[in-house]
Amino acid sequence: MDRDKMISYIKEKTNIIPKAGIVLGSGLGDAYSCVKDATYIPYSDIPGFPTSTVAGHAGRFVLGYIEEVPVILMQGRVHYYEGYSMEAVVLPVRIMGMLGIDTLLLTNAAGGIAETLLPGDIMIIEDHISSFITSPLIGANDETLGVRFPDMTQVYDREYIDILKDAFHHQKMDIKQGVYIQVSGPQYETPAEIRMYKKLGADAVGMSTVCEAIAARHMGIKVAGLSSICNKAAGLGGELSHTDIIDMSRQMSDKLIKIMIYFMKEYKRRYNEWM
Repeated sequence: MDRDKMISYIKEKTNIIPKAGIVLGSGLGDAYSCVKDATYIPYSDIPGFPTSTVAGHAGRFVLGYIEEVPVILMQGRVHYYEGYSMEAVVLPVRIMGMLGIDTLLLTNAAGGIAETLLPGDIMIIEDHISSFITSPLIGANDETLGVRFPDMTQVYDREYIDILKDAFHHQKMDIKQGVYIQVSGPQYETPAEIRMYKKLGADAVGMSTVCEAIAARHMGIKVAGLSSICNKAAGLGGELSHTDIIDMSRQMSDKLIKIMIYFMKEYKRRYNEWM
């Protein structure tokens, strides 16, 4: 994977130097609509770049501005269960970091494990469990990206969590926060697995996000995370359907847009030395 060639291609298409990156999860792709002066770069046009094969993921970068903050959005991500190596799965985060972002907002569609999480809720991710996936840092370490043994005591930035809480208050939304666990998929979890994850301390479950957060923190990028709760996890509700989950996720795009706009507005106010 020639990262330099990928970055050169992207820079040929836009003069924007992004400060913040956003990953839009399953069904949340319509949230890109709040980006002003947008440039679209399909993943399939970038030499050697992995492309998404999953419904609900458009598969392109969107570069532009939210609240005058230069941003790069992933309108869809690639997943480990698609057959990509973990290196390929986190490659987009690496590319965004090398393009200049210092902040990454990760979003996903998730199943609610905690009793307090219901379909339609958005959960602020305060921590995660990575034990059921392969680490994206396995293999030779690239010292230009980060240290061999990066600390993960505080993956999700506390100040960013406070900003997200303020956004929820501003939108008169109940604040829900908790621990997200990533599993490999693509099959949905069994009720027995969900009971185990609950005992381990997980509040929501999905098939993405954690590996990207690890790769970002390895590079020194500050991370925030949001899970759109689209269903109750296995054994806590009805049968799980990808189509139903995507439909619920799309219904939540408006909420996500409002949170993203508030987050970027506050990011600009607090960290405007680059303006």
